[in-house]
Order: sequence, then structure tokens, then C-alpha cells
Amino acid sequence: MRFLFSLYIGSMTMHSLLAADLTGTWKASFDTQIGKQDYTYTFNQEGQKLTGIAHSEVNGAKQTHAIEEGKVIGQEVSFSESFQFQGNAIAIRYQGKSDGDEIRFTRHVGDFATEELIARREPASAEAPTDAVPPRRGGRGGFGGPITLGPDDKQILEEPSSTIHEPREGIPHGKLEMITYSSKSVGNDRKMHVYTPPGYDPNQRYPVLYLLHGIGGDETEWHRFATIDHLFDNLIADGKAQPMIVVMPNGRAQKNDRAEGNVFASAPAFAAFEKDLLEDVIPTIQARYAVHQGREERALAGLSMGGGQSLNFGLGHLETFAWIGGFSSAPNTYAPEALIQDVEEAKRSIRLLYLSCGDQDGLIRISQGVHAYLKEHGIPHLWNVDHHAHDATHWRNNLYHFAQKIFR
Repeated sequence: MRFLFSLYIGSMTMHSLLAADLTGTWKASFDTQIGKQDYTYTFNQEGQKLTGIAHSEVNGAKQTHAIEEGKVIGQEVSFSESFQFQGNAIAIRYQGKSDGDEIRFTRHVGDFATEELIARREPASAEAPTDAVPPRRGGRGGFGGPITLGPDDKQILEEPSSTIHEPREGIPHGKLEMITYSSKSVGNDRKMHVYTPPGYDPNQRYPVLYLLHGIGGDETEWHRFATIDHLFDNLIADGKAQPMIVVMPNGRAQKNDRAEGNVFASAPAFAAFEKDLLEDVIPTIQARYAVHQGREERALAGLSMGGGQSLNFGLGHLETFAWIGGFSSAPNTYAPEALIQDVEEAKRSIRLLYLSCGDQDGLIRISQGVHAYLKEHGIPHLWNVDHHAHDATHWRNNLYHFAQKIFR
């Protein structure tokens, strides 16, 4: 009996320590001293460790914050974030208790405010298809949340050769260079990688593709993943892509823009890059290179965090970009209704809206939600779901396809 009692107590203790699975997207809307706040929390849980990103909107201002010091013990949940308000960083601590698809939080804002809120779990896909494939964990070591595939989540573009980014002899070659520019919005000199096509002639005019990297990368990431000069040399030589200039800036708009330490802590700097892109990067390229300056000759695309930036900035500035691509876009992506605020304007202005994700990628629900909204509102777009994870092969292959469809 003593043994059985000890076993029972041990079982109860172990059960009390088991963490609820909070992986997924949660939303909350609540009133505060500075106005109504709308939050989207994207949690990634491994055991008792909770990480992820929180996206907030208050009085029209949007921010993205890294979730830090996250823990889940039994039903108890805690984490913190750093919120920027009127130029000041404010530490915010969350303590809550989960109950199925709800978490009741007490939110401590610095030392001057305490708020109560309820976060509710979002469906994995806005369409919630009845014939969906059973959920499975995210790819690349469980990155992201459960994966549920719907009837539209199919590969519609052929899988390219694994050699698309390898050098070829007997074809003209372009030039890849690193340039420095002065960023007024950030307040220092910054770098970007620039590809010019074979036979670049300063007396002609070229379209420009601005290509954005992920949260763990910098201005060199796309070249590491896709060997940009060889990829575009091959496409242009085969007549599959228009000769274009490809610009790879650093999407982390802060003075120390290196991907070091806790890279998720730099999430707000990716949102701040919108100003640097529009006011510093594009004018620099227009001043130094022979480029067309109309929206019809300007494209914006990116991977993961850069995919979210491309959708946020591109769809938010249709007067600047006509061709937009998001490859496995990350949780920094705005909610679909915030991305597309004028459906008719989107239909008139977008030349190509390209969305892709792998069916092994735990972040697929982000792109699924955007696709569902676009489909519901009749906004033309391309949705390609291949059989990869959150990885370089997916990003390289979909850049290869995207490059063939722009500026046509």
C-alpha cells in the first residue's frame, strides 16, 4: 500500500508539472490606459519552454515583439515582452492560466498598470476544411505549430532542379557587389548586396527586385541560400527572367544590425525597416543605378520574417510596389484584413501576389490565412505549397519561380 500511495503521489506530481500545449496562434482584444489594444500571440512550445512573437496594434500603431522568459508549468503560463511607447521601452509581464482554448492573463505594464485579458486560440486555417489532413508537428525540429492541410494547399509549380543556383560555363555573368549607404532613418551607415545583370548598361533602365531576409540573417543571407548571381545568370541566359537588378538590404533597422544574441529581440527593428526601405534604400538604388522608377518596375519579396515584411510593406504601399512575394511568411505578417484594407484597389493595382509555403513548415497557417482571405474576396494571387519545410530549398525554389513571373 505504501508503494502504491507513493506511486500515486508521484504520478500526481508529474501530472501537475506536465505543460499544456499552447503552440499556435492566439488573439486578444482589451482596453488599456492608452486605448484599445489588439494582440496576436504566436507561441512555439517545447516542453515547458515558451517562445514566439507578439504582434500588437493600438491607435493605428503596430509593433512586433519577441516573447521572452516564457514558461508553461501545468496550466500556468508566464512570459514577458518589451513594448515601445512614445520612444520608451516598457517591460510587460504576463501571468495566466490556460483552460483549453482560452488563457486568462493578468498583464503587468511596468510598475504603473495592471490589466486583465483573455487570449483565445485561433483555428490553424481560416478555411477549416472538413477534409483536412490530420495535424502533424512542424518541420525542422518542430518549428512553428501543428500543420493542417486543406484542399487548396497543393504544389502548383514544378519542382525545379537542384542545380538552378550552380555556376554554368559559356553564359554571360552579372556582378554581385556590397555597397554602403547612409540611412537617415536608422542614423548610421548600412550595407546591402546588389546584383546587376550580365551586360549591365548605365544608359539603359532596369526593373528592380528588393529581396528581404529572415530573422536570423542579414544582407548576405539570400546569397548564402540561393547563390543569387548564379541563379539569376542562369534564368536570364535561358530567357526565363527579364534582366533585372536585385537588391538585398539588411531588414533589421537598428544601429547594431548583426544577427547575434537573441535574434527574436530584434523583431521590432524589422517593423522599423519600412521607413528605411522607402526613404533610404530605394532612393539610394535610384541614385546609383540605372533603374526604372515606376511601381510597375519594382518588386518586393522575402523569406520568413522578410516574407512578412514584404506582404506588410508591399500591400501597404501599392503606389510603390506592383509585384509582391512572401515565401513561408513569419508571424510578423499582419492579419489579412490589415494587409488588404481596400479590396478593389488591391484588385486594380497588384500585378502579382505570390504566396508559398512548404507542407512540412509549422508556420504554414500564416500563409494559409492570407490565402483564404484573398480567395474569399476574389483577389487574384498565386498559392504554391511544396513538400519542403522552413528551409533554404523552399525559399530558393520559390524565388526561382517568382523571378520568372515578374516584370512581364
